[in-house]
Amino acid sequence: MIEWEDSELALKKQAELLGLNRSSLYYKPVPPDPEEILIKHRIDEIYTKTPYYGSRRMTAVLNQQGLIINRKAVQRHIREMGLQGISPAPNLSKRNHQHRVYPYLLRNLATSHPNHVWATDITYIR
Repeated sequence: MIEWEDSELALKKQAELLGLNRSSLYYKPVPPDPEEILIKHRIDEIYTKTPYYGSRRMTAVLNQQGLIINRKAVQRHIREMGLQGISPAPNLSKRNHQHRVYPYLLRNLATSHPNHVWATDITYIR
């Protein structure tokens, strides 16, 4: 919207009409540092493999890989990239009142000899 050359209006007047500061007209954005880009790529690789790592573990992994960086810098990069660690949501232990509650059949039973009570575990292992 600014005409830099061959304009009837001076830059000062153009900026005034547009409601801009003249100093912002001359601003040239600074390109990101190549080292920061490298760090962000490494953080992205680690996050893709292990999305549950937080900033402390991420810092330890980066330091093991030879990048000397502190936790606050890692936090800043993670925040800028919009990443967030995956963690359990709160209140996971709350009971669902629609589910049936089964009685505990061994409450008043005294297990006095071997093979009196048996149990099993049905844990799913992927």
